Amino acid sequence: MSGLTLLYLHGFLSSPASEKACQTRRYAESLDQLDEILVPELKSGPVETVAQLLDLVAGRDTGALGLIGSSLGGFYATVLAERLQVPAVLINPAVHPAQYWQGYLGEHRNFHSGEIHEVTRAHIEQLEALDPPTIASPEKYLVFLQRHDEVLDYRQALRRYGDAQCLLRDDGDHAYAGFDRELPAAFDFLLQSISPN
Repeated sequence: MSGLTLLYLHGFLSSPASEKACQTRRYAESLDQLDEILVPELKSGPVETVAQLLDLVAGRDTGALGLIGSSLGGFYATVLAERLQVPAVLINPAVHPAQYWQGYLGEHRNFHSGEIHEVTRAHIEQLEALDPPTIASPEKYLVFLQRHDEVLDYRQALRRYGDAQCLLRDDGDHAYAGFDRELPAAFDFLLQSISPN
């Protein structure tokens, strides 16, 4: 079996410097089975972001590609997983974000860089157009949810991905408290899911 190429996708207004991204990078780099970890700074527009990610993985062996996505990054991971049929681990993922993204219209400051991002109505339309209508292969997902997520309703993810694919923790928050404790299970899932050469 070839090693894993991991693509980690951060959430809205986050960055590759986020705590979960750094925890993931450190854990991944400790594994012999890891070939490469990619933690890009995501573009601000949904169509731009998906194009950026498809360009990033172009030419790589998708049979050895795994995704981890948090919040809005979980939505993008779902878009890529459905298009490329690769496994994905999702952390408190945004489900059908176009349905509630109008509440984010306007300017927002990135938590890490201070850069200003503007959410427009065109972005909402793009999210809606990108959203896969169904999940073709639920077994390709492992979804970590925390019941006390103060931003997103975990029940949407349970309906979207199915109870069998979701690990629901009773405590926590949107940032997913104690995420580092889930990393062994996340990587076991991805490594078991990638295709042999």
